[in-house]
Amino acid sequence: MILLQLLPVALSLIVLAAHFLRAGNILMVAVVLTVLGLLGVRRRWAARVIQVTLLLGAAEWVRTLAQLAALRSQAGQPVTRLLLILGSVALVTALSAVVFVVPRVRDRYGPRQGTTDRNNMRSR
Repeated sequence: MILLQLLPVALSLIVLAAHFLRAGNILMVAVVLTVLGLLGVRRRWAARVIQVTLLLGAAEWVRTLAQLAALRSQAGQPVTRLLLILGSVALVTALSAVVFVVPRVRDRYGPRQGTTDRNNMRSR
């Protein structure tokens, strides 16, 4: 079940890496793929890094959308389909960050606030 819940996160990061690869930005491809690898690190900080990356990724999609829409508009080409597709990709990427508030996923990446160390040891 946890794998299905993390699937949108993994797919969002893979699509973001592909976006940077298409742009020729190999450094960002490496960064995003490294963050993808953090899905296997069961620590709170790893979840936060992934969430921040997803939110920054959504911002990158919005930036790309604005840039491409301006170019298409200047060329007299339609922008509706572009807005729908990249807007959806940006939305899905941003919403993927919300997966980490689901109780099972949240618990996977660290104890809840306010629990004792003894309770943390028992649950692992």
